[in-house]
Amino acid sequence: MNQLIECVPNFSEGVDMAVIKKITDEIESVDGVRLLNVDPGKAANRTVVTFAGAPAQVIEAAFLAIKKAGELIDMSRQKGEHPRMGATDVCPLIPIAGITIEETAQYARQLGRRVGEELQIPVYLYEYSQPDRSRSNLSVIRSGEYEGFFEKIKHPGWKPDFGPTENDVKRGATVIGARDYLIAYNINLNTSSTEIANAIAADVRESGRLLREGEQKTGKVIKDENSKPRRIPGSLKSVKAIGWYIKEYGITQVSMNLTNINTTPTHIAFDEVSKKAIEHGVKVTGSELIGLIPLKAMIDAGKYFHQKQSSSGELSETELIDIAVKTMGLDELAPFNPQERIIEYVLKNKSD
Repeated sequence: MNQLIECVPNFSEGVDMAVIKKITDEIESVDGVRLLNVDPGKAANRTVVTFAGAPAQVIEAAFLAIKKAGELIDMSRQKGEHPRMGATDVCPLIPIAGITIEETAQYARQLGRRVGEELQIPVYLYEYSQPDRSRSNLSVIRSGEYEGFFEKIKHPGWKPDFGPTENDVKRGATVIGARDYLIAYNINLNTSSTEIANAIAADVRESGRLLREGEQKTGKVIKDENSKPRRIPGSLKSVKAIGWYIKEYGITQVSMNLTNINTTPTHIAFDEVSKKAIEHGVKVTGSELIGLIPLKAMIDAGKYFHQKQSSSGELSETELIDIAVKTMGLDELAPFNPQERIIEYVLKNKSD
């Protein structure tokens, strides 16, 4: 079996599509690489790009894209709702076929070294590519964001894995690594309150919220015997979540990364956020998928909601996908075309 990996870089530009086109042109210039999806977000000011191919070709395409993004995006002027630390904020590699996560991690390290040494961009490894587990989590690495990295990068514990030990004013820093398949998934609420959205996010995300005395928002943080803050865990495993306001739609979202869809699939995340929303006096109106989703995830969601409707009878693949789209409101903010959003369909269409 031929080796196939996917790369899903996140660029800190979601408004100027001419800039994004110049970056994706670099990706498409590499023979053997297939550009699968380009998903810009104006409020987040971020674009998620998905492409796939053989490892060596994917690494070359990623390098060229990171280089071009650094030339075109000025982080000193960049603003957006999504946390970020660099022009290419994060660049994950995901094994798809014929390759292990360990082998993929080696390719990520190769890419990280090349970006650090040739482009002189500070690079942090994460997930399976990072041997130091205390700094393998993306949110931990990115804490402080671009503005905070001018000081953070000088701390001995935050020396980059590759590249200079000084934050780049224009390009920022970049996180590169190998990870399992992740679904970026946002759930829409019928409120403009970021306070409510963040409260729901804290209810469901695995890390939960800090345990405080008395008032949950302002009370003193309770610490354990090792002086570490105690936390109230959330209800969903393998889920990261924050709440934010999307100005262009006039709504808030619970924005989630589902880091293990075998543990917490999209339909369970949707149901749980719906329950928590009601507890906070609001409702879920729909949801939004960022990038691509595996076919199995859509089929499983269709079967789950079909059973919840107490319906009987066998349904076709198309019918199950339709149930999933309609029940989770995946088409509320924009049309949802399965041929463009389900990874197996996109790969097949690109190879035909």
